[in-house]
Amino acid sequence: MPLLRQTRITLEMIKWEHSIFALPFALTGAMLASRGIPSLHVLLWVVVCMVTARSAAMAFNRLVDAKIDAQNARTAMRAIPAGQLSRRYAAGFVLATSALFVFAASRLNRWTLLLAPVALAIVFFYSYTKRFTRWSHLFLGLALGVAPAAAWIAVRGSLDARILVLTAAVLLWTAGFDLLYACQDVDFDRSAGLHSVPQRHGVAAAFWLARTLHGVMILLLLWLAQLFALGHVALAGVAAVAALLLFEHLLVSPSDLRRLNAAFFTMNGIIAVVFFVFVAADLLWK
Repeated sequence: MPLLRQTRITLEMIKWEHSIFALPFALTGAMLASRGIPSLHVLLWVVVCMVTARSAAMAFNRLVDAKIDAQNARTAMRAIPAGQLSRRYAAGFVLATSALFVFAASRLNRWTLLLAPVALAIVFFYSYTKRFTRWSHLFLGLALGVAPAAAWIAVRGSLDARILVLTAAVLLWTAGFDLLYACQDVDFDRSAGLHSVPQRHGVAAAFWLARTLHGVMILLLLWLAQLFALGHVALAGVAAVAALLLFEHLLVSPSDLRRLNAAFFTMNGIIAVVFFVFVAADLLWK
């Protein structure tokens, strides 16, 4: 059936399985807010919110970047520029997943519903930032970083400044690996007039900045553990994240980006899950 085929192509285009990047941090925020396992009702709708918001954001990104993607050899075979998916269907998918996100937010509490349009504005706005600023990496970081704070609000109906430390950590983590990912498109970005740190300052500078951001991220995770009085299990999780980040940076170098996909997709998914598992174990151990 055409509709099922288009849906399958859309899910492949947005790589919906990569929701795993931000979802574990959202679940971490929810568990910190409840000091244990939140209710099944909250968990269900937080997961729905995360998956639908990311799906809407990714489809929106592919839609507004379709012309740019068509000009870039690396991205020319994406579904929209390759003609596998119509703009109309992609726009409909964005609207449908956005509506489902707002509905899911309404099932949590008043504040999640009121802030749902703000969350969508943040994740949609990122798609335009590379057109005018080299710091688009930080905007992507913010788009993922709001997840733990949003999950906290879902549980508590209010915001605690302590969870913003995790937001900042996720922001820097995301910005760091996006700096590395952007190194693939330095030449194209320069020719197309797009902005990024690698395009402006070079690949070597981008690598050093990514290492710095990831180093600060580890410090923020240690601070988070202190703020929430987490124990040795959570600290072991921070150590594991640090080791995985180090391995990620050893996979690639400014002169060798061949294993970038492994560093970007595989390692970062593992990092997110590992941190959640250790924090969850620490909270449940007590």
